[in-house]
Amino acid sequence: MGLKATTVLFTLAASALPASAAGTLNLICAADVKWCELMETAFEKDHSDIAVNMVRMSSGEAYARVRAEARNPKTDLWWGGTGDPHLQAAEDKLTVEYKSPRLGDLQPWAQKQAEVSGFRTVGIYSGALGWGYNTDIFAKKGLAEPKCWKDLTADAYKGEIQVANPNSSGTAYNALATLVQIMGEEPAFAYLKALNANVTQYTKSGSAPVKAAARGETGLGIVFMHDAVAMTKEGFPIKTVAPCEGTGFEVGSMSIVKGAKNLENAKVFYDWALSPEVQSRAAEANSFQLPSNKTAAVPPEAPKLTEIKLIDYDFAKYGNSETRKALLERWDREIGAIAN
Repeated sequence: MGLKATTVLFTLAASALPASAAGTLNLICAADVKWCELMETAFEKDHSDIAVNMVRMSSGEAYARVRAEARNPKTDLWWGGTGDPHLQAAEDKLTVEYKSPRLGDLQPWAQKQAEVSGFRTVGIYSGALGWGYNTDIFAKKGLAEPKCWKDLTADAYKGEIQVANPNSSGTAYNALATLVQIMGEEPAFAYLKALNANVTQYTKSGSAPVKAAARGETGLGIVFMHDAVAMTKEGFPIKTVAPCEGTGFEVGSMSIVKGAKNLENAKVFYDWALSPEVQSRAAEANSFQLPSNKTAAVPPEAPKLTEIKLIDYDFAKYGNSETRKALLERWDREIGAIAN
């Protein structure tokens, strides 16, 4: 066989093979920084031909970045963070439809997240809202354990509470939407005004309040319960509480950005991140959410959702652009304007 014929056959054979991904992936990670770093390192190890450019930011910031870049996207994929801003991005057509081959391997709540968004996002983990408090501080000051949302407005907790700002934090927006669903909008904002008297700081990051409690800078942080568990696991005197009235929960999500310059690499990461092997590694980064893949290992420390009084959180409504915008604007007027 001549050289020319051999070259032609090689070319035809090569074209029949699936194209291998290579190059870069520009990733926004909205989970805890340790988990973000683990995902970046693990992916580059498994896919050495793809270099990840990762930036870590909170969920609200991530949505704002994706929206700001809409005409000239610099981000390919947004991984992690609460589902509400992912759903808003989907509604705003800032993300693209993608049905992973692994979609059928996921928990029903993760598949529902995909369906509600028109398959522009997907659930990757879940966790319930609550708080963590520093038992040493509470014992020293003679404070009783707050078991319910209503307890947090008691005068005894003045200066002892931190919670994030719902404009930047998906955790705090989830808390805002949760209270509105439990109490009704008017009573919820009356509650938030009363709670504000006890809040010392509205942080940018959702997990920051319980980290401050762990360091002894505040008594209690309103957070997702798995973030409080992480502090306990690290040896801090933090006790986790699920509110007696009921509480909301998140479906942490993942979305591919519309106009992604590295679309195929984004799909490679997307499928990889839904695998049981990858999701089972979350505990290595002290992340104790419930994984979305049905066969992924669940960390024994993860709060058991079956033992928590969960509300029927309306993700479609509270992930809606108009609903979210209205609630945040009202929070700014009535809470942010008087915040300490």
